[in-house]
Amino acid sequence: MTASAKSAERSLRRFFGTQDMTQGNPMRNLLMFSIPLLIGNLAQQLYSTADSIIVGNFVGDNALAAVGASGPVINLLLVLFMAISTGVGIMVSQYFGARDRDALSRSIGNALVLVLITGVLMTVAGVALSRPIMEWLDTPVENDVLEMSVTYLTIIFAGIIGPAIYNMVSGILRGMGDSVTPLIFLLIACALNIVLDYLLVAIVPWSVAGAAVATIFSQLVSAVLCVLRLFRMRDAIDLNRRTVRLDMPLTRRLLKLGLPAGITQGVFSMAMIIVQSLTNSMGQTVMACSVAVMRVDGFAMLPNFTFGMATSTFVGQNIGARRMDRVEQGAKEAVKISLLVAVILVVLLLLFGRTLISWFSSTEELLDLGERQLRILAVGYLAMAVMQVYSGIMRGAGDTMPSMWISLVTSVAVRVPVAYLLAALTRSPEWPNGSPDSLYVSLLVSWVLGAALNYAWCRRGRWREKSVVSVP
Repeated sequence: MTASAKSAERSLRRFFGTQDMTQGNPMRNLLMFSIPLLIGNLAQQLYSTADSIIVGNFVGDNALAAVGASGPVINLLLVLFMAISTGVGIMVSQYFGARDRDALSRSIGNALVLVLITGVLMTVAGVALSRPIMEWLDTPVENDVLEMSVTYLTIIFAGIIGPAIYNMVSGILRGMGDSVTPLIFLLIACALNIVLDYLLVAIVPWSVAGAAVATIFSQLVSAVLCVLRLFRMRDAIDLNRRTVRLDMPLTRRLLKLGLPAGITQGVFSMAMIIVQSLTNSMGQTVMACSVAVMRVDGFAMLPNFTFGMATSTFVGQNIGARRMDRVEQGAKEAVKISLLVAVILVVLLLLFGRTLISWFSSTEELLDLGERQLRILAVGYLAMAVMQVYSGIMRGAGDTMPSMWISLVTSVAVRVPVAYLLAALTRSPEWPNGSPDSLYVSLLVSWVLGAALNYAWCRRGRWREKSVVSVP
């Protein structure tokens, strides 16, 4: 790291600090933790968005469709990483709050070994299954959409260990209250990704292959930097031969905590794949539009995800410190912040939705379609603000099963049938396989139902009995 980068890091740390959320004003704790986390989430979203913008503008809508068709498949095969990251994040935040250095160190060391093993398995599986999966999804062969999607997917999985390690280690750092370090390293990697995207797509040009190579290389850089930072935190943890090893009791505990979140991600991704098949049947324009809308949606969702993650860390640390009074207070503050930001975002989307879609394509038909879809989704971000905070409360306490069941209900039992039913009811000469509106109305319905179910379950209070550490 250069001298200027080190100076910037010191300035950030002086302002935000490593957040011990068991002390001080809960609102301030949440805001100071969330600001760098939100910036980091924005930067991470730029990875896929930069790919889409550059590919869409320099290669074409067919390439944009190919990149988008690969997304749900990538998310599905990342289920194991999600499980490990969630499980270790819960353990780290609670052991950090309880000041249990030994358990904290062993949990981190075990997770490092586990993610390396699963990374190798995921690389082999992802590369081998890329073509069969894309063919099974009826990805259009016209204009080389199928071939480009297979190329993009194969390269992403060949380098999947980079994002896997980064996401896990950044989750560990956040669990200990450090949201600044992952932000700095992610900003470095994001800038590198954008430069490489332009170089390998617009200049060389390698088409979608260039976008994939740029993404995995930049994510590998952020992963290496995060691991180096972790091994230098000798004041908080001990990473050595005794702690960096596979520990089966810890692995079982980690998976018990994390697998529900992994299954939730898997269920959501499988539902997305099934809906992606419906999207593919509607043609290349709808596929490309879906990519643009989902990229904008990704940015709109970031505050909700950020406050959910901040709430999870806050709850985990305070449960570890046996401060249930602060848990209740922090939860109320998180709901207020999240809803306020969601209202602002809804207004911005309604006013500037078309402009945002135009970043990805200048095709008039795609712009009209994308603007309408964003208007359908807009109110759903208020529901997601509520859902993420209450889900974060339960996750931070270690009660991860309810979110899994709620996801099963909303993503599989509700969204998929509603999407296909609406598509069947809206067939017309213009849309022989159904209106694209069915894709987004069904998503809106699942969001609103998910928010109601998470709120209702959290209010029952059973999450108070699920902590990793003993709470009297």
